[in-house]
Amino acid sequence: MKSFYFFPILACLLVILIAAPTARAEVWKLETWATPFDYSSDSRMIDYQPTTAASRKWHLCISYPHLKDAYWLNVNYGMVQEARRLGISFTLVEAGGYPNLERQRQQIEQCTTQGADALIVGTVSFRGLNRSITRIAKKMPVLATVNDIEDTGISAKSGVSWTTMGQVTGEYLARKHQAGSEPVTVAWFPGPQGAGWVDFIETGFKQGLKDSAVEIVITKWGDTGKEIQRTLVQEVLESHPQVDYIVGNALMAEAAISTLRNRNLNRQIEVVSTYFTPAVYRGIRRGRILAAPTDAPVMQGRISIDQAVRILEGRDLLRHTGPQIQMIDQANWQAFNILDSLAPPSFSPAFVWP
Repeated sequence: MKSFYFFPILACLLVILIAAPTARAEVWKLETWATPFDYSSDSRMIDYQPTTAASRKWHLCISYPHLKDAYWLNVNYGMVQEARRLGISFTLVEAGGYPNLERQRQQIEQCTTQGADALIVGTVSFRGLNRSITRIAKKMPVLATVNDIEDTGISAKSGVSWTTMGQVTGEYLARKHQAGSEPVTVAWFPGPQGAGWVDFIETGFKQGLKDSAVEIVITKWGDTGKEIQRTLVQEVLESHPQVDYIVGNALMAEAAISTLRNRNLNRQIEVVSTYFTPAVYRGIRRGRILAAPTDAPVMQGRISIDQAVRILEGRDLLRHTGPQIQMIDQANWQAFNILDSLAPPSFSPAFVWP
């Protein structure tokens, strides 16, 4: 009896599979700018269909400022996802921190001489790599990822406006404390002085606070290492224990949680981050961090790999695009697509893929 029913059932299954509609192609909701690399130009939202598998196994050289901050781990995860999907490989180098411009310069010079077809760089400096990139761009495409960079020699860019990242953070506080209401004070931790993205975030944050009752009473600069930021938070709490908000980079926000708790200040002082990491997300969920904007770093990593393949294969290319910035707080953290922002907890950095 089993063999009697087998063939009719198999035939029915084949009919169902053939008749079933094919899965819809993935579409990314992205922002693009009328003038590539110019965030002051008009922007619009688009439906972006990622490219198809590469025709050959291209090899990319990828450079990050560091992997001390989980933000870049999220970018790395997005790049691994897309490299796997498109069938290409990469080698990743990281400079170890924003003060290490010369190390990043040496790394990209060496990496691009070892069989790379293109370079993707998340720079430690807005202009510091200009000479190296100009030289490398004569041999292979150079793409920028995440951090803003002067457009000399750059073929394409995946990124968002860090000025807007800072601005939406400032506006979030300004809406809570409008002009004429009781004044509140902020200790401000922008990040490493001289890093291009930090300058843009600070400009945007101050723009966002205009015409509000929020005042920055102290600023502390420092590399985005957790212990460095913890020390800066401790210094501020010694000199300004009455501030209402501690606002700044994600490593500061992460360090501030335990520091405030140890000093019994966690109910008195609110913490806001200027960007998004797994620890910031946990802090928001648990009510220990008030809010943070996300620029979907996983998606930015995916976009960069997609752009590189398009350039190498001579396919249609949108030279500058990125995810739309979203402000995440304790009211809406359940309603956004976390997969575009955070790598799974089990993910470890991939320096060589595959």
